[in-house]
Parts: sequence; C-alpha cells; structure tokens
Amino acid sequence: MPFSQLPQSLQEALTERGYAAPTAVQAAMLQEGADTRDLIVSAQTGSGKTVAFGMAMAEQLLPRIGGDGGDAGFGPIGQPGAPGALVIAPTRELALQVSRELQWLYAKAGARIVSCVGGMDPSRERRLLSHGAHVVVGTPGRLRDHLERGALDLSTLKVAVLDEADEMLDMGFREDLEGLLDATPDGRRTLLFSATIPKPIVALARRYQRDAMTVSTVGTDRGHGDISYQALAVAPSDIEHAAVNLLRFHEPDTAIVFCATREAVRQLHARLVERGFDAVALSGEHSQAERNHALQALRDRRARVCVATDVAARGIDLPNLSLVIHAELPRDAEALQHRSGRTGRAGRKGIAALIVPYPRRRRTEAMLRDARVAVEWIAVPTPEDIRVADRQRLLAVLSAPVELDDDDRDLGAALLAERSAEEVAGMLVRAHRAKLPAAEDLLEAPAAGRGAPGRERGNDAGPGQSREGFEDAVWFRMNIGRRHNADPRWLLPLLCRRGHLGKGEVGAIRIAADETMFEIPRGVAGRFLAAVKRTASTADPEGELRIEPAQGGPAPGGGGTAREGGGRDGGGRGGGPRAGGGNQGGLPRARYGARPTHGRAPRQGGQQ
Repeated sequence: MPFSQLPQSLQEALTERGYAAPTAVQAAMLQEGADTRDLIVSAQTGSGKTVAFGMAMAEQLLPRIGGDGGDAGFGPIGQPGAPGALVIAPTRELALQVSRELQWLYAKAGARIVSCVGGMDPSRERRLLSHGAHVVVGTPGRLRDHLERGALDLSTLKVAVLDEADEMLDMGFREDLEGLLDATPDGRRTLLFSATIPKPIVALARRYQRDAMTVSTVGTDRGHGDISYQALAVAPSDIEHAAVNLLRFHEPDTAIVFCATREAVRQLHARLVERGFDAVALSGEHSQAERNHALQALRDRRARVCVATDVAARGIDLPNLSLVIHAELPRDAEALQHRSGRTGRAGRKGIAALIVPYPRRRRTEAMLRDARVAVEWIAVPTPEDIRVADRQRLLAVLSAPVELDDDDRDLGAALLAERSAEEVAGMLVRAHRAKLPAAEDLLEAPAAGRGAPGRERGNDAGPGQSREGFEDAVWFRMNIGRRHNADPRWLLPLLCRRGHLGKGEVGAIRIAADETMFEIPRGVAGRFLAAVKRTASTADPEGELRIEPAQGGPAPGGGGTAREGGGRDGGGRGGGPRAGGGNQGGLPRARYGARPTHGRAPRQGGQQ
C-alpha cells in the first residue's frame, strides 16, 4: 500500500477516491522528515498538492500514539476548538476547492473544516468559528479580519500552510500573511507551497521557517505531461474568430477561455453568447453568488464554456475540462502553467491552445521555451475542418443506441408514413446541426509553423507613376516586417481600424525584413497619426509596435527603406516631417498597437 504511512482514515479516503499511487509531490510528503519539518515545496498547479499538504499535516492533526516508529498508530482527532491547522490561499475559488479536498480526505477522521473567504457572509463564518474547528481554510484578507475581530484564535496552531505563496505575494497580501503568521505560536510548522521560489518567497521562508526542507517536483511535473500544447498564429483582428473555431472544432464538454481583464471577459463572453455558445463569465467584478452559479452551471452541463481572467479562474477544478484557450496571451511562463493546469488533471488528457497574433510570435516562442513545454504550431481550424468534425460527431451521436418508449415509436411511424427514411434522417441531422454555432472565416493565414512570406500591396500605376490620389503622399514606418509575419492582408484592416481610415486611403505597403513602410495621402496624414496616438494606450499599452513618419520612402526595388530624401520627389512624397515634409513636422513618435480593441481589452492596466 503506497500510503501505508498515513493514518488508516486517510488511507481509506484515498482508496475510495481511486488513488492507486501518489503523484510526485505526494510521494515527497511521505519521505522521512516531511511530516515534522517545515517545508518549502515547489510544485505546479494540478500536481495533487492539496492532497499532498493534507497528508503532510496529518502528524499534527492526528498525533501518533504507542511509540515513535512507523508501527505506531494514530490517535483520534479530538473535539473541535481552536484550529490546529490553517491553510491560506490567494483566491476564493482556490480556498473553497482546498476546503472540499480536505473535507473528503479527513471525513473518516471526523475533522471539522471551516472556510473563511471574501464574498461570503462574515457573520456566519464567525458563528462557525465559535463552534470550533480542526482546520480553517481561507483567503488572507478575510482571515486577517476574523483575527483582528477576535473570531479566529491561532494561539494553539500546530501547522500553517501557504498555498500558491508566490501568487499571494504578487497580489499584495504580504502584510496580511505576516499579520497572520505573527499571531501563531513559535513552535508551529510552516509549509510553503509555491510554483516558483522567487526572492520574496525566500525572504518569507527565512523569517518564518526553521531548518526548512526543500522539495521540488517542478522538473517532474512541469508542463503537465497530459496536456497537449498548441499554438496558432493569426492576424490580430482574427483572435476572436480563432477562439470560436477552436471551440467549434473540438466541441469540448467544458472549456475555459482566458482573457487578461474584466472588460475583455465581459466583451468576449457577450460575443460567444451572441453566437450561440452556452457560456458563463468569471472575473473580479462578479459576486461570490454569481461565481457559484456560473461554476454550478458548468458542473451540471448547463454551460460548457467559461470566459475568465487568471485570478478568477485560479483554483477552479472542473470535471471533464479538456480545452484551455489563451485568447489573450499569459504574461509569462508561470502564468501559462497556471492557466493550462486547469486541464490535464487526474490523468485526463487536455489541450492548451495559444492564439498568437503574428507580431507576438517571437515573444511567445521565448515564453514557451522558458516554460519548457513542447508546442505544436498548427493552422486555425477552417469552416471545412469543422464541418468534417461535425459530421463525424453527428454520425457517432445519431448511431448510438437509445431506449425508445411507445410514444417515440408511434411518432417515428407517423413520420415514416409521410416521409421517406432518408428524409426523416436528414431532418434529424438538420435539427442537430441547427443547435451548433456557425464557424468563422478568417483572413488567409500562412501554413502552420511558417511565417507569412513577404508581400507588397502595390500601386495600380506602372513604374515611376503615382496611383490616383497618392501623387502627394507621406510614407510611414512600422517596426514589424517579414520576420514578424507581417502581411498586407492583416496590416491593411489594422491600419484602417486604428487610424480611422478607409481602405482607399492606404497606398502602397512595402514589407522588408524588420520593418514595413506604407503611404498615406498628405491631406489625411495628420488625422491618421493623431488617431493612432489616441488609440495606442488602449490597444497596445506595452508599445510593442510603433508607427512613425518615415524620413524617406522605400529603397528602389521595394527592398528595405530609403535614406532621407530618397523618396520619389526628395522632399515631397517621400519626405516625412524630418525630411521637410509638410504638416507632420514636430509630431512625436506614436506607439502602434497590433491587438484589436474589438472584442478584447488591453492586457495591462485593467482589472481582473
């Protein structure tokens, strides 16, 4: 029995739950010293760490009797009073999930577990605490509030667990954590569970731990072997359409689509519902009752898609969650792991799909290398791909055996009396298809794994001639090119949307290796640049893409850019403001955002 070192009550609970063998982090909790020493545990989301620290605290909640050796039995848990264990988690969802896990793990031992989280009735929590508890699980702010009001007594605490400690520090809970730990006895154990061990975690451990034992299972669990990572390069304006087609192609039982801000969640959720998806939303703006309602809808299959921010989705454990879509890219490798770890749990397979705007591909590849995950670059499923997948699913569903009652048979006979069998079958297929949201047509994309080839959107006029309306034009420069998969098919609508132009107001587009140049009629150039500046702060707060007047047009032959004065007329068409070009003089550099505002919100600066 792999869990033979644990109390009998925990062994029985694990067996009933189907635990045949411990995960890497759980096995580490069974090694010598892990049941009595302070611990610093580095483990990824979805690695079974909740059960792991539940096992680690058994020695304090159920003390051994009859000796110190492995043959010693465990005593009863005793009557509830001041808590013996405190578990602190960064979010409400994670705290509630931890509470549920510990409840079944310690159910046979008779442990009383109380949850204290923001958004719930604090007076009810105080009443529960007054009746005593063996384990208290909560979020830092709510626990600190109960402590200061005298409802939470930590004077006899034996073990404190900080779950996802790195996230709690990132979210600004340091003061609350220190206030809680300072109120505990010096002899208590402190267990730090964290996906990463940055300097703030080391400082926290140095202050509150003694001779801590370090356990790392990141090398074993990192990347989650049961998750298949896929990346899809798309035009920035096609991000929403790509998410729709991924959902339609896979038709998962449950899926999570991640956005970066509350506003992005609100907009994408509305658009998915409008398209016919059974979707719910989770973000910081929702009350606990709304969150519980949304999660219950996912669990009982009334909803199949959850649109969420990182923080709101932390701690969610949904059955049959097989698809995670990163509609807005995670901020770093660790956020990627936390998001993707919602699927591929408990031995189930899952897919994590990253929708990557062309200009962000190189940064995404660097993040994936840092995360040490193997990723497959694939093409976005097309409507034809989705039709083929739908056909296979419909054949499987409609061919499955079903139990028919007399009313079903009578109605079937009545239909066959009026229609042929082929017509009845076709009507059945049509009825099923009518429930499915329509697929989206995307801009033509490069083949999976390759960048878009360099292309030009040239003038209709011949060599040395000006296209009508562009005899007097200003050249602009953008800091993306062929190496960034720049392509007129997505650059043109992006320029029109961000610069408030019509397609006819954008002239030639010349794409070089590292930059793109395009021309705008001089009469609208000032309005164009002003519009770009106004929209930059919301569309591209990081300033990753920049647009600025060029000092000259592209070099002869379309390759690269010309030097100052190298335009068609030296100081006229080819001359930007620094080349003596007209009404653009003196305007500062503008930042140009690649990500569309349509259906999405900025990644930084918003609220989750």
